[in-house]
Amino acid sequence: MQSAHRVQQHPQLPRHAARRAGARTAALAAGVLVVLLAVGGCGANGGSQKSAADGKEAAVQDEGGGMRAPAGPEASDRSGSAVNGKAADQSAAAATHVIRTTVMSIEVKSVPSAVAAARSAAEDSGGVVESETTERVDDTHEASHLVLRVPEDRYQEVLKRLTGAGRLLSRTSEAKDVTDQVVDVQSRIATQRASVERVRALMEKAERLSDVVALEGQLSSRQADLESLLAQRATLADRTSLATVTLDLNEPEGPSALDGDGDPGFGDAVSGGWHAFVTTLRWIAMGIGAVAPFLAAVALLAVVWRLAVRRRRVPAAAAPSARPSSAAADQDGEVDAAGGVGAAGEADADAPEGARPRP
Repeated sequence: MQSAHRVQQHPQLPRHAARRAGARTAALAAGVLVVLLAVGGCGANGGSQKSAADGKEAAVQDEGGGMRAPAGPEASDRSGSAVNGKAADQSAAAATHVIRTTVMSIEVKSVPSAVAAARSAAEDSGGVVESETTERVDDTHEASHLVLRVPEDRYQEVLKRLTGAGRLLSRTSEAKDVTDQVVDVQSRIATQRASVERVRALMEKAERLSDVVALEGQLSSRQADLESLLAQRATLADRTSLATVTLDLNEPEGPSALDGDGDPGFGDAVSGGWHAFVTTLRWIAMGIGAVAPFLAAVALLAVVWRLAVRRRRVPAAAAPSARPSSAAADQDGEVDAAGGVGAAGEADADAPEGARPRP
């Protein structure tokens, strides 16, 4: 009965109590709406923050030497391909890699002929002549320095051909095993490639500009590291696939032991005589060329002295020739005087005595 009485009294509540209940209901509904909106905004903002966090996490993990594969089927496929590529590179690098170098010094009869033979040996084996320097020493003999790159499988064959070109003076060979270095570079290349792919995948998912800029910086750094590793691998491949042979060729300065211990023949005598003749003519020509300036100066002085002596002799020769002419003139005068006296005497004799002049 009491509960029924309360139910019957409920419709008779005051109006201000009803208004208070309605306000509470509206406030509760508004609070629920605000909470829902806040939850939705946090979810949207959390997605972008998650992409940025993934980018930073990838940067930290990659710099540490490794990274975790992203979740999802694409990440699984990408991780599987990276692992397969790494395994393939390691299996390819499992073979032995050796850097072979040899330094040889050989005495030959003719350096030009020996250089041509060495070039032919390198090219026939599939190699190249990397450098060549030939010079004449003291104007008596020639010397040449060559660097040959030959395939490793033809390395010993080329060495035999080069040794047979003359008398071997010295030879130093070295073999350096770089298999561990090759394997390490291959592994780092595989890891770096996976790192680059990871950053590219994050760039595709990034939504904010700041995230894209940060990921681009990371991508550039990783690509530079990858290029450096690829260059190291190329250098190692070149040095291990092609052996290096440094060859010094020299002609003998004096009598060579290449001709054997037999006595010299007629051809050797003719060759030696011709060489001596040419050498003598060359030294004579050099002597004449050296003395020619002095001879020209002496000849000029001799001509000047001769002209001066001639000028002095001409007046001395003219003076004695003038004296006989004056003596002849005196004699003619005396003759004329004597003739005059004689004629006068004869005239006086012919004249009468009275007409003769008195003495």
